[in-house]
Amino acid sequence: MEQHTDRVDTTLAQTSLEPDNASVPIPEEARQTNGESEQPDPAAQISCSGGLAAWLVRQQCSIAFTSYQIGQVFLVGVTRDGALSFHQRSFQRAMGICVDAEAQTLHLAMLYQIWRFTNILKQNEVANEAHDRCFTPRQSFTTGAVDAHDIGIDAKGRIVFVNTSYSCLAIPDPVHSFQPLWKPDFISKLVPEDRCHLNGLAMEQGQPRYVTAVCRSDVIQGWRARREQGGMVMDVKPDTVLTENLSMPHSPRIHNGALYVLDSGRGFLCRVDRETGTSEPIAFCPGFLRGLAFHNNHAIVGLSLPRDKSFAGLELDDALQKKDSDPWCGLQIVDLKGGNIVEWIRLSGAVRELFDVAILPSVRCPMALGLMSPDVARTISLNETFATLG
Repeated sequence: MEQHTDRVDTTLAQTSLEPDNASVPIPEEARQTNGESEQPDPAAQISCSGGLAAWLVRQQCSIAFTSYQIGQVFLVGVTRDGALSFHQRSFQRAMGICVDAEAQTLHLAMLYQIWRFTNILKQNEVANEAHDRCFTPRQSFTTGAVDAHDIGIDAKGRIVFVNTSYSCLAIPDPVHSFQPLWKPDFISKLVPEDRCHLNGLAMEQGQPRYVTAVCRSDVIQGWRARREQGGMVMDVKPDTVLTENLSMPHSPRIHNGALYVLDSGRGFLCRVDRETGTSEPIAFCPGFLRGLAFHNNHAIVGLSLPRDKSFAGLELDDALQKKDSDPWCGLQIVDLKGGNIVEWIRLSGAVRELFDVAILPSVRCPMALGLMSPDVARTISLNETFATLG
């Protein structure tokens, strides 16, 4: 497996939000003093492969990824002059992220809410002479602290999320915190005990299709003693176990009809045969893998550092020692044809753990408005079409 060694080093910083003569100016954000600052952490550093900006332009996409550990969403794009743009926003315990096919809406799971963000820019409009998407918070669903992980949107337009605390798939409810949609057969009742660490969701044709769990435990926090093996991919439709030969799997995804999953405890991006459940390693990535997205013939994989200085008890720890490698926090872009790492982003300093990754197709340089910033109050967009009475 090869990795590009060219790199660009910089301090993580938001693209300037100063008012300008763009068609849609966004007000300058004030520094927050309430503990949820919208300013980037000066201790967080980023390195990236020298070809990343050109890859994004060539692939006609941008990238979003989340860190629950520091409560941030990162939007990565390219400015008009060809420079990389890293746009950060603070969201408490930012977890699963989902972007629609036209990159007009973005859904984000947080500590106790799921938010829907909508792009307010019209076609060919830009904000602050740089951004071709401006995601603005428009609707929230309060679920309570149910440890929501992966999220998706079904054919009915409903938010489907992995309710990890209650070991089920769920949808928001207009009265209650959530309505259960599905649970594994081995879970005997819905209680907030995180029994099997259900975490990942793959959607297919607008329906939940596959989920991942660490094991088939039916006791409180039972998965913590089953990290090394027994990790499962379950097929929701026939309600069967496709494989349970993984280690702490995350982020199942379907791409071009094939099923992929992150064998996180071993450090591999894998392809899983949908008939036999046999897993085929595609690429080794040096970190605990969470977050997976696809674009054309590439996989974008999220990597995290260990919480306790090592991945003790996991095969990943031995693999890193054998390869004489330090663990990464960041993203690696994998060419699915050969399993090579073609581009990468590496984070250091304050950022140690990521959760999810999403691709924004046909978007060059996105931005978002934070929930705690004055921008939410001062940025006004108008639907000029009158609604009908009655």
